[in-house]
Amino acid sequence: MAHIMITGATGTIGVEVAKHLSDKHELTLVGQDFSNFPKDIEEQSHIIATDLTDPSNWTGVLDDVEYIIQFAGQADQNADFYDSLLDLNYKIPHNLFQAALNAKKLKRIIVASSIHAVDAYPANNQVKVTDPVRPKNLYGVSKVYLEALAAHHAYVNDIESIAIRIADYKENDNDITPDMNEMGMSTYFSKRDMNRLIDCCLEAELNEPFLLVNGISNNSFPRLSLEEASVKLGYKPQDDAFEMTGVFN
Repeated sequence: MAHIMITGATGTIGVEVAKHLSDKHELTLVGQDFSNFPKDIEEQSHIIATDLTDPSNWTGVLDDVEYIIQFAGQADQNADFYDSLLDLNYKIPHNLFQAALNAKKLKRIIVASSIHAVDAYPANNQVKVTDPVRPKNLYGVSKVYLEALAAHHAYVNDIESIAIRIADYKENDNDITPDMNEMGMSTYFSKRDMNRLIDCCLEAELNEPFLLVNGISNNSFPRLSLEEASVKLGYKPQDDAFEMTGVFN
């Protein structure tokens, strides 16, 4: 059992990952509003309701933490730089890594990047993590910054990190419908496969202090390459949106 901190724990992905890990690990969950959070998970976790954009609120938070899963941030691809991206997608990651410099028990940080870091590639391209970044919007630019920040601290300050470029995450199978277009199917990332990938990120041994992987399901025609996650993390996704929509039935 490890002590894991999840930032942005009240968000869509954060809640589901907390549910998945709650019976296997000691959790510290960080967010601003836990009023609608599942009570059973809240009762068995350490809860910190705070504003992570303020550096002073990080004091002592990481003292006993071994792993951090960083979901905190703005997830709107149309977000404005000054209205939310600057505070949520630039200041929070910076504060996190600054606090991590003095976290004695910390083993690894897992950060949530996004497919939007490369979404300006043509629709018929399968994008690899080795391809140059090509963000389509300022939200995607903020995720490129996050990846670079994690890599910087990994190679300069020896803070081991994995960045996941999360594709089109769906928490419910009902979101997969027969009228879904090809791009929707090719970018599908199920809750089950996300949880599998998080387990791999927590358990794998890395050859380098920083690893960038794509987070996507086992779609017959995946928009993002699974090679890095498969080879270096042992990730084996199971869900396929093309099969789920009946395209191949």
